[in-house]
Amino acid sequence: MQRRTPAMIVSALLTAIVLAACTPPADRLRFVTGPQGGTWYPLGGAMKSILEGSLEGISVQVLPGGGIANVLAVEKGQAQIGFANSVSTVDAINGEPPFDFKATQVCNVATLYPQYFQAVTLADAGIRNPDDLRGKVLSTQVRGNTGEAITVHLLRAYGMSYDDLARVNYGSYTDSVTLMKDGNADVFTLGTSIPAGAVMDLASARTISLLHIPDDGIARMRGINAGYAPTVIPAGTYPEQEQDVQTIGYATHVIARCDLSDELVYGILDSMYNRLDDLASIARAVKHTTAQSMSIDIGVPMHGGALNWYRERGVL
Repeated sequence: MQRRTPAMIVSALLTAIVLAACTPPADRLRFVTGPQGGTWYPLGGAMKSILEGSLEGISVQVLPGGGIANVLAVEKGQAQIGFANSVSTVDAINGEPPFDFKATQVCNVATLYPQYFQAVTLADAGIRNPDDLRGKVLSTQVRGNTGEAITVHLLRAYGMSYDDLARVNYGSYTDSVTLMKDGNADVFTLGTSIPAGAVMDLASARTISLLHIPDDGIARMRGINAGYAPTVIPAGTYPEQEQDVQTIGYATHVIARCDLSDELVYGILDSMYNRLDDLASIARAVKHTTAQSMSIDIGVPMHGGALNWYRERGVL
């Protein structure tokens, strides 16, 4: 298959966002989320309902996206708010790869819940550790998605690149599940909450395993991105998962353009906080979210409107 460069793919994704959004009126918020089949896309639909029902005169356009592409879209003014991953946003703020500039218009609004990098293999694929990925068929997300970027880092940590694999497929979670069910891919990588609906769907049809990243592998990956933290997918998260599996963890957070008005961002945060139960019905991890946890410093400048909201509640 023809491999496009990261710049080409991210550019195409941003162009799609712009074409889908056209030129909205000032009271329309463009909200970039994630790929269909993941958690962010339906979570964005819930946010649309919450914000349109709470903020007078505001309409929300939900658009697909990915962790890296969303930061670019907000920075470039092609979206006003979105979901992002802490490790990717910090890279953008610091101008670290895959970003070739320092983002100045991306502000933090709220940390929502932990995310887990998950490398799901077919049980009969013979993949027991990251070294075994060499020569296998991978299915991952399009460039511009944090799960795909972490996959690159995992391979690099073990002295590999995509060139060392038999084939790489880029697409949605749904595409990856179909390929895995049909035996046309050996491993599926994604970054999302647990249990992931796409992985549960796959486990209903095939016997799967989760790839454990040992301590030395975590250390190598932290050498690539210091924001990576070791975390555990507990035993029993997925069918026939009898042991805890160590992997990379990070956080999902809400970002907004720094030049969005303080009043509007205050209203977005207040509306979201008052309806956390609605968000938790889609992403179960949100049920543990509090005002204190939402305000955690993740290395991304806090929006002024969010600062005002947190200070009023005594958590900053």
